[in-house]
Amino acid sequence: MNGLNLLPVFLVGLAGSVHCAGMCGGIVSALTAMPSGRRVIPIAPAVHGTALRMAAYNAGRIGSYMLAGAVAGGLAGGAASLAQIAHWQNAAFGLANLMLVALGLYLMNAWRGLARVESAGGALWRRIQPLLRPLMPMDTPLKALCLGGLWGWVPCAMVYSMLLTAALSGSAVQGAAVMLAFGLGTLPMLTALGLLGAQVRQGLQRPAVRTACGLLVLAFGLLGLLRASGAASPLLQALGMPDAIAAHGWMDALCVGARP
Repeated sequence: MNGLNLLPVFLVGLAGSVHCAGMCGGIVSALTAMPSGRRVIPIAPAVHGTALRMAAYNAGRIGSYMLAGAVAGGLAGGAASLAQIAHWQNAAFGLANLMLVALGLYLMNAWRGLARVESAGGALWRRIQPLLRPLMPMDTPLKALCLGGLWGWVPCAMVYSMLLTAALSGSAVQGAAVMLAFGLGTLPMLTALGLLGAQVRQGLQRPAVRTACGLLVLAFGLLGLLRASGAASPLLQALGMPDAIAAHGWMDALCVGARP
């Protein structure tokens, strides 16, 4: 990889977080609920406690993404180096962008194939789920941190697609950076969910919102496939652009991951 484009990864996380609203929204909203048996009269301390739990939860969640990204980047980079495979990244780059196309269609509810991918990961999650019991109720930042660290391993097609991009990075550090950018992209939406609850969740599930976010992710995937196929320059020439090679530079900046 010649470089790492993290801004598109952040934007995919931001757009894809409408999926998080449906999948993780209930848990995030639970962070704002006061545990049973507690009575808090002053408003300011309650808000402060909620903010601490939200920050701890998201720190654990993003930390688990980074760990997974480091593993994916380190293992994939090491395997490619040992096997001396010169073109493995081209194939992986195409697969990663195909996942983005599928994710965009999934967000738009145009194709539900990725729901099967998430179901396939359910067996792993059923093994992790019992670990949540000691963390309930989530009444301390430490519990929220631990819950976030576990919740980052919930089967999620969006996370899987970004892990493919992390594998493309070629190293554990860069793989962690990819997943950090992705996690930060999901942060605004999940923070709003925690603070405002059901109102935000309902808004994010509107067809128009899901369609707009899905189209953005779909566009990133199609751009990546176009670049990987080598068809970008001929297409730009066909559109009458005078310098297709120079014009290709903006596509490099917008494609998710590094240039293979």
